[in-house]
Amino acid sequence: MPAPTALRQPEEASVPQQTNIPADQDDEILIDAQATAEQSSRPVVDSAEDEMRIDEEGRPVFTPSQETSAAYKVESRKVPVPPHRMTPLKANWAKLCPPIVEHLKLQVRMNIKSRAVELRTSKFTTDVGALQKGADFVKAFTLGFDLDDAIALLRLDDLYIETFEIKDVKTLNGEHLGRAIGRIAGKDGKTKFAIENASRTRVVLADAKIHILGGFKNIHIAREAIVSLILGSPPGKVYGNLRTVASRMKERF
Repeated sequence: MPAPTALRQPEEASVPQQTNIPADQDDEILIDAQATAEQSSRPVVDSAEDEMRIDEEGRPVFTPSQETSAAYKVESRKVPVPPHRMTPLKANWAKLCPPIVEHLKLQVRMNIKSRAVELRTSKFTTDVGALQKGADFVKAFTLGFDLDDAIALLRLDDLYIETFEIKDVKTLNGEHLGRAIGRIAGKDGKTKFAIENASRTRVVLADAKIHILGGFKNIHIAREAIVSLILGSPPGKVYGNLRTVASRMKERF
């Protein structure tokens, strides 16, 4: 019988030899690998655009902006006109249009059929709030303010109009309501003029409605004086309070 052959042992898989790397070099290798990954993920930026140009005085120089034709949206506004203000509107129409057309760059027309003034923006309109200013200007004229006083709404940004009724302060009917309106107006309008001059506002008495044009604090002063007159305070006491307020306002300015 043939001699039994020795069984072959399976060859060991070739294992790569590991090199001993010091700990400090291992950290450096990891950091370098992360940095290379971040660099590969960054977009490529042109070096010419990335560099900032500086003039002789050390100030940055930027490329001039290019004008682009932006699309504009046509917006319109309609301001209703009371029947008793149509005649003054027609009489002052020639003076009412130039501030709206030349200053605000708006298109305006009078619609007699619907008794309203229509405003519309155009491609020449540059101010974003031009339409609102124009509507406030026309609204002030329809409420009864003079044209010169209404134009102040276009030139100044801190002017407002406040409207309230006598019944909001106190419920009055018949002759009591008439006497309250008379106390506010005064003889030949002297009380109303005194309130306007002391508070630097403009007041319009439209039957039982009262409109005040002016700054926020000035409107507050005029409203307090008018409310005191409605509640029955004598005009002499109101005049005294207005003198005190007027002197304080002069000290501030």
